[in-house]
Amino acid sequence: MRILVTGANGMLGIDLCTLLAADGHELIRTDIVANDTSPDPWEPLDITDPHAVARCLLEHQPDVVIHSAAYTDVDGCERNPDQAFRVNALGTWNVASVCGGHHITLVYISTDFVFDGSKNEPYTEFDTPNPLSRYGASKLAGEQFVRQLCRQHFIARTAWLFGVHGPSFPSKMLELARTRTELSVVVDQVGCPTHTRDLARALMALLRSQLFGTYHITNAGSCSWYEFARATLELSGVHNVLVHPMPADKWPSPTRRPAYSVLRRYALELQGRDTMRPWREALADYLALRTAAVE
Repeated sequence: MRILVTGANGMLGIDLCTLLAADGHELIRTDIVANDTSPDPWEPLDITDPHAVARCLLEHQPDVVIHSAAYTDVDGCERNPDQAFRVNALGTWNVASVCGGHHITLVYISTDFVFDGSKNEPYTEFDTPNPLSRYGASKLAGEQFVRQLCRQHFIARTAWLFGVHGPSFPSKMLELARTRTELSVVVDQVGCPTHTRDLARALMALLRSQLFGTYHITNAGSCSWYEFARATLELSGVHNVLVHPMPADKWPSPTRRPAYSVLRRYALELQGRDTMRPWREALADYLALRTAAVE
């Protein structure tokens, strides 16, 4: 297939492009700033510019657009809601309009932040979203545009992403552990850590299925940020740093976050296609890849 990826230079985008290319797909890589010096260059695309989006998609005529470009700085979205909605809502509106008008399959990456965390059991694709934050609201608006404007779509909600091609929670914990002997980490927010490579593979499987709709895609199992931090240090062989549990209300942030945003992969379960591995196994693989990249 001929696949155009937005946000191709992001943490998920790089893994997506690597795996798609290895699978034999023809790729068009795009991001907000061009880079023609990379071995795998990408071209500039400002998704907030409707004319630029239409020009790019009509020029390249992709079979599929994987829309991973987003404003993901959660606190930044809270402080600058106009930018959050400009990128996550308007940008998706622009992409979905062209895809829907030209029968291009659209894959939209969404988030657990569309839920308020009050359910206290895993959310399925059939639960009603109720975002607490500007980030969650802007991503939900993107979902709504995708459903309204593009019949051939996949909406993939994911959570707590980590990968070797960008900053993530595990990399932050390891950086802090180099200079500190004690860390305090939030204990009363629970979610599903997800390796970008595993998400990328699952998205590729969705494209082969042609069963359009909304999917939850995370690694199996769940944990708190505190448990995630402890697992990261343990699997990295770091044993001289104490990790203390801290309530979320002690962490300075302008953003209301869902306390329990575990996603159940119910659509994949119903289809008999839920093969996502446990998050600890995925974390161990990430740490091995990270070590290899440093060396």
